[in-house]
Amino acid sequence: MPRTTATPRKRKSKICSEYAHLVPELPNLDLPEGDGEPLESDWHVLQIHLLIELVYQHWEHRTDFFAGGNMFIYYSLEQARSVIEGRPLYKGPDFFVVKGVDGTKPRKSWIVWEEGGKYPDVIIELTSPTTARKDKEENLRLYAEVFGVSEYFWYDPDKDELRGYRLVDGVYEPLEADERGWLWSAQLEAYVGVWEGVYWGRRRRWVRLWDREGHLVLTAGEEAERERQRAEQEHLRAEQERQRAEQLAQRLRELGIDPDL
Repeated sequence: MPRTTATPRKRKSKICSEYAHLVPELPNLDLPEGDGEPLESDWHVLQIHLLIELVYQHWEHRTDFFAGGNMFIYYSLEQARSVIEGRPLYKGPDFFVVKGVDGTKPRKSWIVWEEGGKYPDVIIELTSPTTARKDKEENLRLYAEVFGVSEYFWYDPDKDELRGYRLVDGVYEPLEADERGWLWSAQLEAYVGVWEGVYWGRRRRWVRLWDREGHLVLTAGEEAERERQRAEQEHLRAEQERQRAEQLAQRLRELGIDPDL
């Protein structure tokens, strides 16, 4: 996974009862919220932000989910200690969604034992030359056997390759793309696919979402631009109608007919 840009900070962990009787050490851990290391590229930074925004746009009237990206996920004592000691066995995914939680609660990392034992329902990894093997191979086992993630996607921007998997009886089965190259995500209630266009001034190929009807889920900026264009077109139609009415009135006057009668 591309690495975080946050300045390393620590916090005390609170623990749910499900984990307290199993691992007494957990409440006393100081958990870093970031490692201060940069992401792989500007594309990775923007793509993560784009995915987070799209999910919140897609579910704009819902608060029962959390979407995050490039943040630590803590799920076991061994893994948490490895992060604290600076030799992390696992940091976290590029993008993930957890459903059935309080989405209004601020979080700087996802701590499984503080979230009632909940793991992500969807994970999307954005590969790079240094993470490709882990994202395409090793994570299949981790996310299936340890996390139990219902759906896992990865996108390789260098090869323009998108893959998706659905967990069936504890094993990932590949998702089949439709004729458009999109993969249906039952968890996100949307298609996941690749779109070429401009985002934050950069024309690239981006992983995006489409709703059930095949409409592109728009960013807030795209929605504002669409509304601006709609208002502009409406103004143009009104102006054209006014000009037609004025031309008709002028013709009536030329014929000696008062258009106001």
